[in-house]
Amino acid sequence: AAALQRLREVFDIEELPPDVLPRKKPPQFMVDLFNRVADANGITRAPGLLQGNVVRSFEDRVRVDQYHFYFDISAIEKGEQMLKAEFRVFKLMKKAGAGRPDLPHFCRVEVYELLESGSKPQKKHLITSRLLSLYTEGWEVFNVTQTVSKWVGNSSSNHGFLITTTHVFSNRIEHNLVKFAKSQGTLQESRNALLVLFTNSHKRRNNALLHVPHQTHVNEKSNASMSRRSRAAALPSTKSQVAACHRRELYVDFRAIGWSGWIIYPSGYNAFHCRGTCLFPLGESQNATNHATVQSIVHTLKLSQDISTPCCVPDELKSLNLLYFDDKENVVLKNYKDMVATRCGCH
Repeated sequence: AAALQRLREVFDIEELPPDVLPRKKPPQFMVDLFNRVADANGITRAPGLLQGNVVRSFEDRVRVDQYHFYFDISAIEKGEQMLKAEFRVFKLMKKAGAGRPDLPHFCRVEVYELLESGSKPQKKHLITSRLLSLYTEGWEVFNVTQTVSKWVGNSSSNHGFLITTTHVFSNRIEHNLVKFAKSQGTLQESRNALLVLFTNSHKRRNNALLHVPHQTHVNEKSNASMSRRSRAAALPSTKSQVAACHRRELYVDFRAIGWSGWIIYPSGYNAFHCRGTCLFPLGESQNATNHATVQSIVHTLKLSQDISTPCCVPDELKSLNLLYFDDKENVVLKNYKDMVATRCGCH
């Protein structure tokens, strides 16, 4: 229990989310974003692909009103820095109307912040507007950073968004000819409106995963599953009974831990760990620092009884990305620094 609690601290999980998979599907936008920034094992493809280290998605909670959208953003943590907020709505295609040759191809879409609650709120503030084609469909993305930053500071000011569409033709104004997808079925659910927040979490993480006790189901995989290069490095030299410092597999299986009901991707990952001796003489493959080289020489010459051999530790680490449901069933993409040992050395 203590080991699992420590693991939760490493992953910033205060309350264990409920098991929602496979009952609930994540928004496709979040799945695509994960695949863009990480490989299948969650390892970051390249630095700088993600704005901030946390991406939170919130689904629209209004089912009745076609043009009113509300998002419960209370899951944002204290001290989380807002970088960008996107309001994403799926515009449905309008069928060409028979006998309406005068109908223009474009309409004006306006996004408002609602300033009051109620079934028919009147007070509103214009955030942004644009022209859209009537006869196309797809995702429309609006920058609402300023508005959502205000909501984060004062949650009682969050009454949601209102979208209006206007057409002017034959000296007449027609409203709301265009519709936006609402969650009313499996097809519509995949097109449900999203509020996506890109943030920076400044919470200090204790990156102790490489030292988690074995009872947390962090397992060494057999040599059979290792790459040829890793396997060759892992085997002890025939000249020595003790292997030199090298990298070994350390697989973290979320299913075995009991977290597979809310972690979407990955199902587990290879953290790797470092093992072996750092005896004189230290070769190039041991990535030794000058300090470690001197320490190994002093140890070999027995110049001091208190000096041990250098330690075999990770000297290059990569970050891990996790896509998961939080305890309010919002989908979160979070980047964790220094979670995967990519190289070992003598230090």
